[in-house]
Amino acid sequence: MSKQAHESRLGENEAIAIGRNIRVSPRKLGIVAGLIRGMRVEAALSELTFSKRRIAQDVKKVLQSAIANAENNHQLDVDRLVVSEASVGKGLVMRRFHARARGRGTRIEKPFSHLTIVVRERGEEEGKAKGKKAAKAKAEEQA
Repeated sequence: MSKQAHESRLGENEAIAIGRNIRVSPRKLGIVAGLIRGMRVEAALSELTFSKRRIAQDVKKVLQSAIANAENNHQLDVDRLVVSEASVGKGLVMRRFHARARGRGTRIEKPFSHLTIVVRERGEEEGKAKGKKAAKAKAEEQA
């Protein structure tokens, strides 16, 4: 008897990469993940390459892994990939002791994080302008 296999939560035009136990707090990692969310992968890679934050290089590795998964495992077109999801989860927390004055001590917490990046191949209709610009263009076409 084995467990029932669960269905994949990804679509057929999506690929995922997970980075576990990244040595940074989830709050700091969430800032960098928010930078690339919704971007095309080329723009996201260049954004991470020139970012001043230390953790951007680890995020870049996970993104490159997601791109490689999309290309090799799912046969998706790399030029049409978009970062559809970049989520951060809390990992373990190492607790250390720091000696203080008068025989006291304080706790030092060293948090770890998990990063999940999902890339999606955008279709032809998704590649066009979105939001207010799309609504404005549609209104001009009808007029």
